[in-house]
Amino acid sequence: MRKSLLVLLLWAPFAMALIPQPEQRLDQPTQQAIQRFLLHNRILDTPQDLDRAPYIVAAEAGRVLGANGERVHARGSLDPSQASYGIFRRGKTYTDPHTQELLGVNADDIGTARFVMAGDLTTLAVQRVTQEVRPGDRLLSTERPVELTRWEAAEPTAFIEGQIIDIPKGVTQIGVLDAVTLNKGRRDGMVEGQLLTVIKSGSTVRDTLTGAPTQLPDERAGTLVVFRTFEKLSYGLVLSASRSLAVMDRFVTAHQTQ
Repeated sequence: MRKSLLVLLLWAPFAMALIPQPEQRLDQPTQQAIQRFLLHNRILDTPQDLDRAPYIVAAEAGRVLGANGERVHARGSLDPSQASYGIFRRGKTYTDPHTQELLGVNADDIGTARFVMAGDLTTLAVQRVTQEVRPGDRLLSTERPVELTRWEAAEPTAFIEGQIIDIPKGVTQIGVLDAVTLNKGRRDGMVEGQLLTVIKSGSTVRDTLTGAPTQLPDERAGTLVVFRTFEKLSYGLVLSASRSLAVMDRFVTAHQTQ
């Protein structure tokens, strides 16, 4: 009897590993952080994608806009069935830190405008502004909302390794519920809901006895969940962090470090 019990206790951890783990849910604060972030941040695969978008020609009476309710006139193909459009301006361009390949361009959020009237020039009414609206600012249709209420503890199909290349909100240190830009996208196998482990490279110190430089081991530093993918880039949200994360920290698919 004791022998059978001992075998059962020893086998239990392995048996649990074979049982499919239940899906894990993103709590409401995490979902809200994602939605707020996506309202103000957008990536396009190439600068030309933004350059081809409809643009604002002028404001009423030629004013530079800065207030809700003011009207603007735009040129380009706008769908009257879409109630509102985002107003964006070209921001930073992302390149791969190793290959220097162009990965995408950030579209800086200026505000939103409501469709009013079609014509040779389309008229829109400004609903929300973060800064002055200028002629030449681009109009982009609303993206689909993120429906990432949960992720499944399934192993990814491929090993993915990359780096955090930007913190869109402009801080230098990254903490829990901060969003980051990653240098891997759909072409690399990234999927929304993918869990990633962040790894900080060990620093180089000098051995006090030999005087030789010594590389300290790499350390796990946090966990990300991918919540929006683009062709060559992705957005990730920090779910946990044992220490401050930073731009150029490395990430790998989570199951590779378990």
